[in-house]
Amino acid sequence: MFSPVVCNFYVSFISSRSFYAKRTLSMSSRFGLDVVSEAGAFVRAPSSFRNFISKDQASQFPAESGRYHLYVSYACPWASRCLAYLKLKGLDKAISYTVVKSILERTKETDDHFGWVFPASSTEETGAAPDMLNGAKSVRELYELASSNYSGRYTVPVLWDKKLKTIVNNESSEIIRMFNTEFNEIAENADLDLYPSHLQAVIDEVNELVYDSINNGVYKCGFAVKQGPYDEAVVKLYNALDKCEEILSKQRYICGSDLTEADIRLFVTLIRFDEVYSVHFKCNKKLLREYPNLFNYTKDIYQIPGISSTVNLEHIKKHYYGSHPSINPHGVIPIGSSTDYSASHDRDRFNN
Repeated sequence: MFSPVVCNFYVSFISSRSFYAKRTLSMSSRFGLDVVSEAGAFVRAPSSFRNFISKDQASQFPAESGRYHLYVSYACPWASRCLAYLKLKGLDKAISYTVVKSILERTKETDDHFGWVFPASSTEETGAAPDMLNGAKSVRELYELASSNYSGRYTVPVLWDKKLKTIVNNESSEIIRMFNTEFNEIAENADLDLYPSHLQAVIDEVNELVYDSINNGVYKCGFAVKQGPYDEAVVKLYNALDKCEEILSKQRYICGSDLTEADIRLFVTLIRFDEVYSVHFKCNKKLLREYPNLFNYTKDIYQIPGISSTVNLEHIKKHYYGSHPSINPHGVIPIGSSTDYSASHDRDRFNN
């Protein structure tokens, strides 16, 4: 029979569940997260700045070397795929970038919003740097510089125009398309086309599956505050992972024999899976390293020149475990698996 202390604990726990759900809804806004619906499901808000850089020099935002700046977080998969494109296309000399601190912090003393912030000095956090371009203390300040009446979310990536002092675009799927085609006159790897015309239909189909069920799917699992939405999201997640595992048993990359946009979009979630999503977001039915094809595929992508420099697992772990108090209130960081993604893989078997 339970002791009075144990019984009192369970009574307190059960009575606090509805309060916890309401608290999580309010904390989503406070910590710059997306919306959690009344049904307890995670809902991602759309991006706000949707202008395009063009190779047409007569356009409002023409592709020019040195004109644009990318603000990213190593922790954020959406921002990391933009950084991966800078490296793959050889644009990191033409487009500068700044990395924010890993853990969300208060952005103003006048309200309770927590978001991406810049370190005060280059030595405050390894890998992060102050905003030397605009002198902003937070990403929120960048949005307010671009629009004085802005009322949306303060997200990364941010593609900034130094000349017009404004945000061009903050939608990663559009930024990577610009990097792929519009800067080829100044890109060191201009011949690399990650969205070739003959594969676009296949890439779009894979992207739809991967985005909804995997990229966003892990967040749907992690931020669900009721059992039903979690159960639905986790089933879709593992069905999609199983499908990708099957595809990769027959070919080197997710859309065939060539590296494409779809691979980069899938990779940024897979590289975070065992270290973060399996624990923090309750995606623990099966680990990435239990999928032989997906695991070796992740190592294969990681070892492409330039990609490993966009993966900072210290930032990734510190951010997720330290920035979501509704999930991990004490901010304790699990030890992790210390997987060596630079180890050998078997994907070369598809070369012949």
